[in-house]
Amino acid sequence: MQDIKCPHCGKVFKVDEAGFADILKQVRDSQFEKEIHERLELAEKEKTNAVQLAESKLKNTLQEELTKKDKELAELKADKEQELTQSLAKKDAEIAGMKSKLEKAEIEQKLSVTQAVNSVEKERDDLKVKLQSKEQEIQLREVSLKEKYENELKTKDEVIERYKDMKLKLSTKMVGETLEQHCETEFNKLRATAFPKAYFEKDNDASSGSKGDYIYRDTDEEENEIISIMFEMKNEGDETATKKKNEDFLRELDKDRTEKKCEYAVLVSLLEADSEYYNTGIVDVSHKHPKMYVIRPQFFIPIITLLRNAALNSMRYKSELAMVKAQNIDVTNFENQLNDFRDSFGRNYRLASEKFKTAIDSIDKSIAQLQKTKENLLRSEDNLRIANNKADELTVKKLTRGNPTMTAKFSEIKQDESS
Repeated sequence: MQDIKCPHCGKVFKVDEAGFADILKQVRDSQFEKEIHERLELAEKEKTNAVQLAESKLKNTLQEELTKKDKELAELKADKEQELTQSLAKKDAEIAGMKSKLEKAEIEQKLSVTQAVNSVEKERDDLKVKLQSKEQEIQLREVSLKEKYENELKTKDEVIERYKDMKLKLSTKMVGETLEQHCETEFNKLRATAFPKAYFEKDNDASSGSKGDYIYRDTDEEENEIISIMFEMKNEGDETATKKKNEDFLRELDKDRTEKKCEYAVLVSLLEADSEYYNTGIVDVSHKHPKMYVIRPQFFIPIITLLRNAALNSMRYKSELAMVKAQNIDVTNFENQLNDFRDSFGRNYRLASEKFKTAIDSIDKSIAQLQKTKENLLRSEDNLRIANNKADELTVKKLTRGNPTMTAKFSEIKQDESS
């Protein structure tokens, strides 16, 4: 909107661009020129009428003065010729002054008319200049906007052409490496501030037969692992003959995650570019493989942040659970130790009881054996006593009774002793 001041009434009013264009059209129109011409003629007529009126008034005034003076001269002619001469000189001076004033009034009138005309012409010229300036400003703005949009379109066309050229020239492997470099660059931009204790490096361990692209691990201040993610980056050029699908790489990615002992697996993919399913944002495919997501490159940092924050909360709950579990373990260990002591004591008591019983049985057996021995000894004593008695009662006569040979021997021994 533009502010326009009326040159006649001095009122300020606002005009939009359409109204401003109409004013410009009126200024350029012949009718406007005609009105200016008529205004000039009117001003000229007013000037002429003012001059004529002034002359008429002046003449009337002069006439009245002359009549009055003539009368005075007639009255004074006789007596005061000298005074009349002086009076005439004075009146001539006054007339000269009057004529000078009349000329001055005419000049001022002419100047007033000229100033009015000049003012109108100046307003017209100023309006023309403003219109021309506005036109130039509009033209410059149009040119500037046109150049700006042309440059933006040119830049976008150049980016599109470079992207197409890059896709035409790069092989599938090179495009994939470019995506890896993009993700690594994005991570390194925030590594120092957002992930100071994180590990994010390429997976170079192919001892199991395969490997992912990158492994992300993060730890807390006590070096406890918070989270670990196996990343796989997949892309292919528009001119690739065989189009791959994201699902073609999920099974291998899950295998790599398991072998490298990572908690999560994330496929960063530009495959299936027209798929609404994969273009919605972070896609959870854990219904096919546990703890697995498929994302576009713009969600690379957000997926790390989301999983990391969730893991931090989980760590807090795990810590509280571990504390409760440790307390339960202490009670369980006490109960286990008490049960172990009870079992050990019971086992030792049972073994001691068994040994006591064995010892008592052995003692009982020994006592029984000793009793038998005692009885045997007692019997032997009776036998010895009987034997002793028999030995005491034994004589040579009894020994040789019924034995002629021994009788003859003992008789010879006796005879020899006698001789």
